[in-house]
Amino acid sequence: MDVIPSVCKNNGRRKVSKDVEMDIEYLYEAVPQLSTVFHIRDKIGEGTFSSVYLGEALMADGRKEKFALKHLIPTSHPVRIAAELQCLTVAGGRENVMGVTYCFRQNDHCVIVMPYMEHQTFVEVIGLLSFEDVRQYIYHLLKALRHIHQFGIIHRDIKPTNFLYNHLEKKFALVDFGLAQGTADTQMELLKVVKQKTQKGGGSVGKPETSNRKRAPPDLTSLVPPPQTHSHPKTSAPHSSSSTSSSSSTKPTAKRVLASPVTSTSRTKNTKDLSGLCRTPRAVFGERNLNSCAPARTIDPTVELVKPSKTEDPANRRFISIPRRPLPVRTPVNNKRTNPTVNLGLTCSCHTTDRVCNVCMSRKQQVAPRAGTPGFRAPEVLTKCPNQGTAIDIWSAGVILLSLLSGRYPFFKASDDLIALTQIMTIRGSKETIQAAGTFGKSVVCSRELPRQDLRTLCETLRGRRPSPDDEATPQDYRDSPVSAGPADEPSGRGGSEDDRGLAEVGVQDERGWNQVPDEAYDLLDRLLDLNPATRITAKQALEHPLFAGL
Repeated sequence: MDVIPSVCKNNGRRKVSKDVEMDIEYLYEAVPQLSTVFHIRDKIGEGTFSSVYLGEALMADGRKEKFALKHLIPTSHPVRIAAELQCLTVAGGRENVMGVTYCFRQNDHCVIVMPYMEHQTFVEVIGLLSFEDVRQYIYHLLKALRHIHQFGIIHRDIKPTNFLYNHLEKKFALVDFGLAQGTADTQMELLKVVKQKTQKGGGSVGKPETSNRKRAPPDLTSLVPPPQTHSHPKTSAPHSSSSTSSSSSTKPTAKRVLASPVTSTSRTKNTKDLSGLCRTPRAVFGERNLNSCAPARTIDPTVELVKPSKTEDPANRRFISIPRRPLPVRTPVNNKRTNPTVNLGLTCSCHTTDRVCNVCMSRKQQVAPRAGTPGFRAPEVLTKCPNQGTAIDIWSAGVILLSLLSGRYPFFKASDDLIALTQIMTIRGSKETIQAAGTFGKSVVCSRELPRQDLRTLCETLRGRRPSPDDEATPQDYRDSPVSAGPADEPSGRGGSEDDRGLAEVGVQDERGWNQVPDEAYDLLDRLLDLNPATRITAKQALEHPLFAGL
């Protein structure tokens, strides 16, 4: 989805490329009001549904202030745009959740103005964080999740690029509610509309529409207060497209009258009563309608066919049907293919085979939300569970904590949902995954059993603080082995080797507190990555975890 990536180098004074200049000019033309308030300096982010720009505005007190301008693509659904604005206005501006300052709309273009926060990318800081930094990071992320979950908001796209982090100033901000949905008791009225449209249409309202039908966007500017600026926006006529100008009435009035239903009831000598034609089933190309249940008509076999003479006037010709024997009454034929009636409670037996059984064919296709970023989707999302709640955000937060404790980002990276589910099994265990899937009505089959891994052993191995399982030591051996690779007074004989650099890296990690990671950190990680959403820890419960004692 849409993100606000890293801060511009040199406070945004880097050289702007030609493509960015063209995008800025296009934005000025699409929304002329922006030029009266903002000086757009750079393009700082681009996603599937929007682009983010850095703009400066001269405030009333004479100072310049930076803002992030999020330009949504013109095909975004108006309800989705309004729902995102409602999340920002109601829940934003506090508890580490980004707020909104203003909103511009011109025809089908919408620009959301938000405060700009200088931050670093997750990739830049993940190798520099101490354990205390990680503790603070995950604490403030859970704090933001607790806040939005209290309003019944499911973010659906929790990932590091959507949680801005300023390492120096210790600032945090949760952004991008473009995929947000509401819970059953949500306080966001527009999220209820989004949920109804998603359930009715079977898709996500946030996806671009392919229809060319014009629609009137809602009044989005009434949701937010205007900013304080040094000048008033200039009045400019909105740009009118060619389709708007061509929508005027240019067709003759007579055609409209002919297109309307016939309301006259008068009949003349040559007119016929056509009212019954739409009710009576008509045969196609003269064949008998086998779908009709009407009894067959009996015809007198003595009636003979009278052939018209060649000199007869065609206008006065009379045709008499050929005498035929009555056709046998046939049962109505239904050409539509119907699935065989199968007990839906039966267990499928076609897995690991090259066929599809009738049990699978008789099941209806299940539609469930899949919005989110690959690698951060919860198991219930990957298995298309229809009942998805705020627990999917908690799972994503657990994946972030797993990356922070292991030093690996991204941790999960899969091309499809099945591979993503397999990667989860390698960490949490196949047996546990199958059992958890059964709790929310899903059946998962794995070709072989995958054991559940110890999270501390996994993270410390990936950080280089433990020997790799590929070494001669067994997992039980290196689980209790010392941190250092060997005695400190033993010379390696290879000055500047990889072993020395590894020891130096371990020493740096020790200075950052990675040699004293408490068990509470991995206990919280285990509860965040609970495969069962019903028993997964909530954001409110996680903030009361012993790991955050003193915060």
